[in-house]
Amino acid sequence: MSDRAQLEPIETASLDELRALQLDRLRRTLRHAYERVPHHRDAFDAAGVRPDDVRELTDLARLPFTTKDHLRESYPFGMFAVPREQVARIHASSGTTGRPTVVGSTAEDLDTWAGLMARSIRAAGGRPGDLLHNAYGYGLFTGGLGAHAGAEKLGCTVVPVSGGMTERQVRLIVDLRPRIIMVTPSYMLAIVDEMRRQGVDPRSTSLEIGIFGAEPWTDRMRGEIEEVLGIDAVDIYGLSEVMGPGVSQEAVGTKDGLHVWEDHFLPEVIDPVTHEVLPDGEEGELVFTSLTKQAMPVVRYRTRDLTRLLPGTAHPPFRRMQKVTGRTDDMMIVRGVNVFPSQVEEQILRVEGLTPHYLCVLTRPGNLDELTVQVEAHESVAATERTALGDVLARHVKDRIGVTVGVEVLEPHALERSLGKAKRISDRRRS
Repeated sequence: MSDRAQLEPIETASLDELRALQLDRLRRTLRHAYERVPHHRDAFDAAGVRPDDVRELTDLARLPFTTKDHLRESYPFGMFAVPREQVARIHASSGTTGRPTVVGSTAEDLDTWAGLMARSIRAAGGRPGDLLHNAYGYGLFTGGLGAHAGAEKLGCTVVPVSGGMTERQVRLIVDLRPRIIMVTPSYMLAIVDEMRRQGVDPRSTSLEIGIFGAEPWTDRMRGEIEEVLGIDAVDIYGLSEVMGPGVSQEAVGTKDGLHVWEDHFLPEVIDPVTHEVLPDGEEGELVFTSLTKQAMPVVRYRTRDLTRLLPGTAHPPFRRMQKVTGRTDDMMIVRGVNVFPSQVEEQILRVEGLTPHYLCVLTRPGNLDELTVQVEAHESVAATERTALGDVLARHVKDRIGVTVGVEVLEPHALERSLGKAKRISDRRRS
């Protein structure tokens, strides 16, 4: 059966058919949110707009935004649009910077999510019968259970390893011979380190496809992972406030950005300062409105992720979003220069002898902020060579990003390994 024969009807629909479906689902969602969620009703009323005022998709721009702060203020169940008893599952953020954000799904929401994850895994090259090693974290984080349900719905055999116990991860990959792995890219690198420690050639494993998400990663990182493991590395995107993983997915045949499943999520890109909706092709902050969620519909949710929308390729009529490589809340401003960790990562990968294990450390020893990049050397690099490598990286960052940084080239395995989303910034400035 050809790949095209496996597509769902909506994936080959005309643009007019998709837009008609979106408008119908949008109007239903807005009425549902207005009637059932006090926050949305108050926000709509304050903006002087009602759900029935939205008569075409462009009218969405008249509606107020939803932010993570709104979710925190409604903690725990204030954003639910159905009685709590109808919520089949709850996920939540860690709450490390304040109140956690709580999200809920009805049984039908979970079925929709599983279907979109199955679509995503198929787009990544997965097929029924594949053995899939799922190293995303299970629990309140949406990654593990979301990937698990989608893989089962597609017909895969799932190994629910979760994160951690890296030595066991390698043993299971060697023994069970999965074709697909789903994991954060930073933890994949930790698994590669463990493979080498055990004497396993990363290119000798059965893995053919890696579906990586939950954190920004660059095309240079993709190249590094593909070279080391001999696999196809593709990107998956999602966030718990909108659904979880599976909001958009990169196709293995094109690797040219992530197709947004627009039959369920309506994307916009806005200027993060003026809030103006930007035309397709211009970079800005990604905003989502859900079109089918029952338990917790979201209206113009500001993701803080920076991207641009592009025409569809592998899955028309859905638009693609460019690979997310930065977030507005991850941006470091160093002496007037905007710097994202992904920009630093890209320069690290240009320097032979350095690994992608790094940390951006912000300090303020005097009146000015300083950025120091801590990065590990490859095991083949002698200690006497590390200073020279640091100098090369500092020049790359200065020439291509425009900021002066300090560089500390560390011995291998000096930095703490992440079992999920990588920590890329350590802010040690005095308050």
